Amino acid sequence: MTALLCFHKEILEKMHDPSTSELLLIARGLGLRRIVCKLLQIYDSPQSLVILVNASPEEESAIGEELGLMGCRNPGLRIVGFETGRKERQDLYKKGGLLSVTSQILTVDMLTSDIPTNLITGIIMLHAERATPTSSSAFIVRLYREKNQNAFLKAFSDQPEHITSGMSPLRTIMKELQLRKVYIYPRFHQEIIECLGRDRSVLQLTIGMTEYMQEIHGAIVQCMSTTLSELKRSNTNMDLDDLNVDNAYFRSFDVLVRRQLDPVWHKVGPKTKQLVSDLATLRRLLIYLLTYDALSFHAYLETLIESNTVNEAGNTRQNQSPWMLTDAANIIFTFAKRRCYTMSAPTEKKVSDADDDQDWDVLNELEGRAKNLTSEASTSNRRPRWLPDGMEPVLEELPKWTLVGAALQEIEEEMIRRSTQVTFHDPGTDTVLIMTSSVRTCQLLTEFLSTMDPDAPPGSQGCRMMEDKLRLYLWWKGKLAQRKQEGKTGFALPTGQKNPTERGAGDAEVSEALKKKDRERQARAASRRRVRGGGPAASSSREGELSSTASGPSNGTFGQPVDDTAAIAKFIVGQNENPLMGISEIDLTQIDFGPEFDMHYGLVAPEQTVLVRAFSDDTDEQLLAEIQPRYIIMFEPNLDFVRRIEVYKKANPGLAVRIYLLIYNNSCEEAKYLAGVRREKESFERLIKERGSMLNPILEQRRSGDTESLMKVVSSRIAGGRKDVTMEPAKVIVDMREFRSSLPSLLHASNLLVIPVTLTVGDYILTPDICVERKSIPDLVSSFNSGRLYTQCELMSAHYKQPILLIEWEEHKSFSLDTVAEVKSFAKASSKYPPKKKQPAPSDTNVSSPMIQSKLVLLTLTFPRVRIIWSSSPYATAEIFNDLKAIQPEPDPMKAIVVGAEEDPEAGAGINTAAEELLRALPGITAKNVKHVMNKVRSVRELCELDLPAVQEILGVEPGKACWDFMHRGERKRSEST
Repeated sequence: MTALLCFHKEILEKMHDPSTSELLLIARGLGLRRIVCKLLQIYDSPQSLVILVNASPEEESAIGEELGLMGCRNPGLRIVGFETGRKERQDLYKKGGLLSVTSQILTVDMLTSDIPTNLITGIIMLHAERATPTSSSAFIVRLYREKNQNAFLKAFSDQPEHITSGMSPLRTIMKELQLRKVYIYPRFHQEIIECLGRDRSVLQLTIGMTEYMQEIHGAIVQCMSTTLSELKRSNTNMDLDDLNVDNAYFRSFDVLVRRQLDPVWHKVGPKTKQLVSDLATLRRLLIYLLTYDALSFHAYLETLIESNTVNEAGNTRQNQSPWMLTDAANIIFTFAKRRCYTMSAPTEKKVSDADDDQDWDVLNELEGRAKNLTSEASTSNRRPRWLPDGMEPVLEELPKWTLVGAALQEIEEEMIRRSTQVTFHDPGTDTVLIMTSSVRTCQLLTEFLSTMDPDAPPGSQGCRMMEDKLRLYLWWKGKLAQRKQEGKTGFALPTGQKNPTERGAGDAEVSEALKKKDRERQARAASRRRVRGGGPAASSSREGELSSTASGPSNGTFGQPVDDTAAIAKFIVGQNENPLMGISEIDLTQIDFGPEFDMHYGLVAPEQTVLVRAFSDDTDEQLLAEIQPRYIIMFEPNLDFVRRIEVYKKANPGLAVRIYLLIYNNSCEEAKYLAGVRREKESFERLIKERGSMLNPILEQRRSGDTESLMKVVSSRIAGGRKDVTMEPAKVIVDMREFRSSLPSLLHASNLLVIPVTLTVGDYILTPDICVERKSIPDLVSSFNSGRLYTQCELMSAHYKQPILLIEWEEHKSFSLDTVAEVKSFAKASSKYPPKKKQPAPSDTNVSSPMIQSKLVLLTLTFPRVRIIWSSSPYATAEIFNDLKAIQPEPDPMKAIVVGAEEDPEAGAGINTAAEELLRALPGITAKNVKHVMNKVRSVRELCELDLPAVQEILGVEPGKACWDFMHRGERKRSEST
């Protein structure tokens, strides 16, 4: 654990008091996790119960490990997940200490009183920016404050940009979390400036893009500007002034555009929807241009052309991307290809004397003569056999690769120069840490460093790696042409170094276990320390093969000047040898080192170690503290990591750290970094201004449900008003799985007592006769496609008098069935029935909405007692439930659990097992309703003696008729014979 800085101590001094509750907003990279861990260490005691909420699994493990290093090991931070049983959770709560609980489990345990809410010492909540009126965080705080007004609540957030939407966003968060005090610590806070100062040890290395990259970069930005202008022109009735190219560099831009268009999404035409999708595609192209190698970028463009030309059925798409029709798109495709290779007309093959020269060299060597120098020169410049005729490789490398090589050379010289000055007691190690933006960039840079030729001129040091990638690209082109002839779909260019022909590239029948194994192997390879000059660890290409962007075979190029696919495919097919023979296939996980390996095994010296990692969250602080590197290379600028380096240097006085920051000059990379700094500063300024003028929110004082009595309205229509007034609180029985949605929170906010149980039939039980099955729009489509909705309606009709199907829309989306057309089916394929053969679609027009309406009509005809309720939002659903419950008796949780359950808690050992197995074998009786049948009849004989209406009343109309016909089939045959 690194030392706390002065501003960390100031924050802890203000927040450590367990009698106060507050919110902390701090800039990213300034050590938020360090503050949280220190607070947890302060509160760690068996006599206290402190709950950590909203922590991801990665954050839980990292915080637990850091607490262990700080001495909190007995027992430390214990994690309560879905695999933890109810009895085990109760025991953990009684023992006290530090617990990390998921929001869903904590909500259910508070409602069922499994956790002693009044005995909780405090709650530490991460990601406070997510607190909204419908969030689980607000639900937890509401339940928490009902029974415990004296315990503390400490909320933390390092995402100020997320607290800027809507009116008074800071006040909304503080109201939902019931807080009155907030601390704001941006980077320009006076205390932080005095502590960190201004770091001048960062060596910023700017390098210009190549001529081809500049042309492509300018063309992509031009396409983005044209797309944005067209989007604004097509939607003049909406406020889209905030949409500009600077904001389009960020991933949150896609969410911003969709959020503004969601209310009218069903009204906009396919052109607008295509423009929104194109903005995300162009943003990815800008990133891939600066991080992908030339061949991977060109292959990605080709998959875009394929997917934009044809639809999933293989027909021509009607709504194609408008930017691909522009001259700028032609520049992108043309120069992307020129970065890889150029094609010319094949010339006649001339007889080469290379073989004869080799024979003469052998003869001269035997005779002791000197080699033929012209033969040696011709042999070195000989054209590879696997290269098609007319193709001249260009293989342009990223300029930053050369810059990394130069930086490593300078670092090595610095290590040699300082080797006599550095002593054992000096802090830090000579390990070189290289940070990249993604795992793929990390793997690509690792491969370059492993195969780099330091003696080659700049721009050609990675020639060996690029030749291997060109060979892989040629194989991919030939494989695409072969699959096109076979009528199969295409696949993306493999990213690994293994021979894809060994596994049959593009094969989609790969198990999830193998995919997971490949991902784990890639993660291990990315995090493994590299020795400069050592061999690369090959990564699997199966994941790259399966992440296909092309959706079908192309029936013509679109936007590409020259189509060379046929020529390349013809050449590859004509080759007798394996087209990928010669590419290194080293896999460190499969090498058998032999018994003598242990004799020579040892740790690599730090000065010979280059560690390449991708940017992460606060885990990078732990990485810096463990490795303590003196040399850091940032392959891409990252504001969060720059601040972590500042904190790391300040926490280790006397440590001389040299930082190399690599930036492309006049690129989107530089503009994105500066725009990110500006956005964060403006967000903090707005929050500080709002805090200065904000009135303290009025917090609602809710009493516990045990002491609150809700009187129901007396209606004169019921027995003339002479019916006894009930003092029982209004309650709703909710299925455990429904706590993933926001509806239970809104029901509780509307003064309904929410009782979580595990229901077999329905999602919500409002009264003893009313059962509700709630379906969101995606769930409705999936339930229809899988047939699950039919079974659910069947069970509700068999057990309840008033079954209800509730179809609920999202709050900010259009309340129209036209939105169903945007929902894809996520029903899993079943092995019981063979997959249906795909029928070619006539066009891109989606006909999901009429199909849903037709299915709903069939559903109501099949189950006449099922009522359908349309709800525009969860707020409307809460009001509907209150209206349905008016002047109705309250449901019984025990009876609701028993209905349709597989195991009846009242069933004892006296049940005849043979009779139960016989019942299960009858048509219409399943594992879900067998207990229900056993509760209605005392024996199988009694069931057989019932008439058809009685059996249908127990099982339902269709299952009852099937069961009755089966039992009386012999009687009908005898009556017909007589």
